[in-house]
Formats: sequence, C-alpha cells, structure tokens
Amino acid sequence: MAALRLVELRSLNRALPSLLACAAGVVVYVVYAYFNYFQSEQFTRFPPEIAKSLRRALYYSNYSPDPPLALKYYKLALEQCSAAGLDPFSDEVLGIKIQLAAWLEKIGNYQNSIDVLETLLRDCKKWVEVMEKGAQDGLIDESGFLTEKGKSSSAPKLSTEAAREAGSDPESDPGQKPENLWAKRTRVLGKSVGISVKLGELYADEHVLQSDAAGERLVWAVETVLKELQRRQVEGVKEDEGDWMSPEQIGGALEALGNHYEAKSQHYLAAPLFLQAITMSPPKSCHTAVLMNNLATSLAQQPVITSATDSQIPGSGGSTGHAPTRATLLASARQWALQAEATARKVEGEDRTEECDEACAVALSNLGDIAAMAGDFGEAKRRFKESLELSKKIGFEPAIAQSQEGLKRVSKSR
Repeated sequence: MAALRLVELRSLNRALPSLLACAAGVVVYVVYAYFNYFQSEQFTRFPPEIAKSLRRALYYSNYSPDPPLALKYYKLALEQCSAAGLDPFSDEVLGIKIQLAAWLEKIGNYQNSIDVLETLLRDCKKWVEVMEKGAQDGLIDESGFLTEKGKSSSAPKLSTEAAREAGSDPESDPGQKPENLWAKRTRVLGKSVGISVKLGELYADEHVLQSDAAGERLVWAVETVLKELQRRQVEGVKEDEGDWMSPEQIGGALEALGNHYEAKSQHYLAAPLFLQAITMSPPKSCHTAVLMNNLATSLAQQPVITSATDSQIPGSGGSTGHAPTRATLLASARQWALQAEATARKVEGEDRTEECDEACAVALSNLGDIAAMAGDFGEAKRRFKESLELSKKIGFEPAIAQSQEGLKRVSKSR
C-alpha cells in the first residue's frame, strides 16, 4: 500500500483501463490453465482424493515451488493409490513415480531421483519374473488370464481384475477389453527398459559420475530389448500381447549404450551399436544424421587391431574376417560423415529441426578431422572453414569451437 500512495492519482486513472484489461487477461489465462491442466484427463482418471493430492504436488512442483510440500503430496498420492487398491503397475501409478523422479532430478536431487527409479525398476523386474514363472507353472491360460489354479495361488497379485471389479483401477472402463497378463508384461517390460536407460543417463551425469553403474543399466536395457525380440521370433506373439518397442525406441537404447562406450573411449564397442541404431532410425530424419556422425567419429578413433584373426568391425567396410587397416577405417568414417551431411541437408518440411543444421555442421567438422588424420591438410582446412561458416550462421557454439580448434591444428601441422 505504501508504494501505491507514491503514484499520482492522475497517472493511476490513466493507467487503470490498461491495468484492468491486463488483469482480465490474467484471469482468463488462469481459468484456461485450470481447466486444461488441473482438470485434464491425467487427474480425472484417478479417484477424487488422489487427484487432489496430485494437483497439489504439481502445483508445489511447478507453479509455486515448495519442495517439502511437493514431496509431501507426492508421497500422499502414492499412499492413497495403495490404500485404494490401484494396480501399482498401471501406467497412471507408474507415471506418478516417474514424475516424482523427474521432479527430483529437476531440483538437483539426483541421488533421490536415482533411488526412486531403482526401486521402480526392481519392482517391475520382479513382477515380470513372477508372471513368467506363473506362465511356466500353468497358472496362466492361453488367453492370458489366470487359471482356476492360478486364482487359488499367490498369482492373483499379477492381475488387475480385482481392482477393476472394485472400480478403483484408473484404467477401469466397462466398455474396454481387460488387459491380459501378456499385454501387461509387454507394457511393464517396456517401461523397465525406459527406466533402465534413464538410470544410465543419471549415473553418467556430471553430478553423479558412476560410470560402471551407468554401463550396467544400459547393457541390461539393450540385452532385454534384444532378448524379447528373439523370444517373439522363436515362440511367436502371444494372444493380445501387442507390439514390442518401436524401432525408434529400440534404436534409442542402442544409441544410449553406444554413447556410454564412446565416453569411455571404447570406440570398438560403440561403433556396432551406432550402426544398429541407424538401421532402426527413419532414413529421412535429423537424428539419423546425428547417429551417422557418431558412427563416423567412432570409426575414425578406432585403434588398429594387430591380429588378423580379429573379426571385422561392423560398418568399417573391411573384408570379413580381417582386421581393418587405419586407411580403411578413415575411408569408412569419411563415407559416414558424408552421408550424415547429405541426410541432414535433404530433410524437409515438419521433419526438419535445428538438429539437422547442427548435424550438418558437425559432419563438416568431422570431415575436417578425418582429412587431417589422413594427412590431407588442404581438405581439412576447407572442411573446417565450411563448418565454421555454417556454425556461426546458426549460432551453434560447440561446432564453432571445434572448427576453430581444427583450423589451429591444421595450421600448425602444415
């Protein structure tokens, strides 16, 4: 009020219409945000009391940050889910825990974020293990539901039927076909892979730096993806089991593990993963160009294997059964960098993002590095200049620094 008295009445009267208009706009926005966010389906699928706790958790997370209160309401929402008998492996309940972990990461509480995800991953893996054991023991019928024997055992913990009958499952819909246990396995196993990849990312974060743990989670994710693909090929797809992860999702897991090995300078392990990720990625995609750059970098930095009996590195272009020479590796790396540049340039329309321009700049810089490694300093200088020009045009600082450093190295070498 003291500040308001300092304003001349005449000035206040002149400003009043615009202030009222602004206030009206704020009110309209608040009402819009309320009905489109706090009344959205993500909340209305829960019983009212749980939805209320979630709204408060997100309010104190995003709108009026108060970490102790946000944590209090996240915990309360999860306790209410358990008390209401909601399936702990439904997308909605899993989503609360994943959201909690994401919020903890956002506020810099990395260890607690990891702890939440580790507990969630352990629970998901345990559920899949029990379900598979139930299938082996004849507790699940061909349609993917519990047999009479299964219902009389401890296996009902696998099923969401009791929660649906009680009307407390957030996915409960009288007109919807119930999810059988094979479909649920697909969903929970897919979530497990995603959680494991995220854990790999968190363990590798500069604030955590637990490289071995990161590698373990990423290796498990990739192995699980490939084992499930193999199982389906051998056994066939079960009734209503649904599709496994999309090619892009599988490629993401492969790429994450490739990045892990690349960070540890284990280029010979990274290259095959990047190559497989490329085969999973759409041919006309900005991110495909990024993967091609990653593969080019891995190949260019490969150590030359002295033993002629060592197997060929995928994507190196060498003869099968023989270790590639340094010249072969650099030639292959150059081809992938050229392909990355071409791919980044040809993406058009809505598919084209800033990632394409950045990939193009990186490809040009990679071509400069590869030329310098091969002793062609004239070509290296030309490529670094092209990369520098494009990088400055799009304001891509990492490539600017990389190109300038490359030009300095080339100047000293000539």
